[in-house]
Amino acid sequence: MERKALFQPGDLVRSFTGDFGLVISRQRFGRIKETARQGRRPGHFFAAGCPDTIDYLIQVPVFFEDGTYDIMKSMNIKAVPEDPGKRRSKLEEMLRNA
Repeated sequence: MERKALFQPGDLVRSFTGDFGLVISRQRFGRIKETARQGRRPGHFFAAGCPDTIDYLIQVPVFFEDGTYDIMKSMNIKAVPEDPGKRRSKLEEMLRNA
């Protein structure tokens, strides 16, 4: 049985606190962890002693507009179908420079 992901890398999302971010791939997440800091915003995944298991179903890596990243619980983010104010292009540019 194939598992279906709720989010795909490149999806524009918004956290329940209103922060916009971009879902990132596993490879990019590995690079971002080296350069950016973790935001630890409300709704991020935290389990002491448990490794990050990115599955895009429950744990979703997101790069946010403030230059931080978090592994968010999927129930705490929502896909944004339309790009309000060209946020996607701004986030992609920030990722290229990170």
